[in-house]
Amino acid sequence: MTLRSALSAQRRHGSNQISVAGTSPANGVLIILNGFACRYKVLHAGRRQILGYLVPGDICGLRLSTLSRGGYYVGTFGPTETAILSLERILSCPELYPNLTRALQWSMLAEESIAREWVTNVGQRTAYERVAHLICEMFVRLQLVGLTHDNQCTLPLTQRDLGDALSLSSVHVNRVLRQLRLDGLATFHHSELVLTDRSALHRIAGFDSAYLHLQARSCIRPSTNITAASA
Repeated sequence: MTLRSALSAQRRHGSNQISVAGTSPANGVLIILNGFACRYKVLHAGRRQILGYLVPGDICGLRLSTLSRGGYYVGTFGPTETAILSLERILSCPELYPNLTRALQWSMLAEESIAREWVTNVGQRTAYERVAHLICEMFVRLQLVGLTHDNQCTLPLTQRDLGDALSLSSVHVNRVLRQLRLDGLATFHHSELVLTDRSALHRIAGFDSAYLHLQARSCIRPSTNITAASA
């Protein structure tokens, strides 16, 4: 009940719908309740750079609460539910929201850690390693919130969406996905991801989940609490 009281402006969004603009201060932080979204920037020429993917339970906009201008947008991939979490209410009565206060602290640290890994991904890894690493990351993040089954999950992204996160063309992403399939590592077709050899995929990608800080998040489990509050 205390968490429910901190949530407001619960909304449902369609596919490719901008759910919140990141160019002005927010009244709170954005919570992804269900669905899939991303943070992104758009250049004057219309080119898009995806800065991060958002899955259920993720918190977005902590920086916007302290900056006068955030400089990015949040968009959706398919039907997505969001809510606004009042920072003012939480910070004024932290004793009522101890887990949530910790979740906000974790979220900021994890966001920065993931951003560093994404910069490394684009700057130093080959196209093959980039795609493999991103697939590994997204599978682990979805697994944490119970959205995987065995070695399969739904990843509602197109090849262009992957390319915009990895600084690769759709054609290049297509070639890499085809090679991953031929190598018996993973298949990605019609938004369905299957890891056919997960350990080998981790090894080839050089993937180490430590940067996701899973132990801290599993103790907090913001997605579980938030989903329950919104039911």
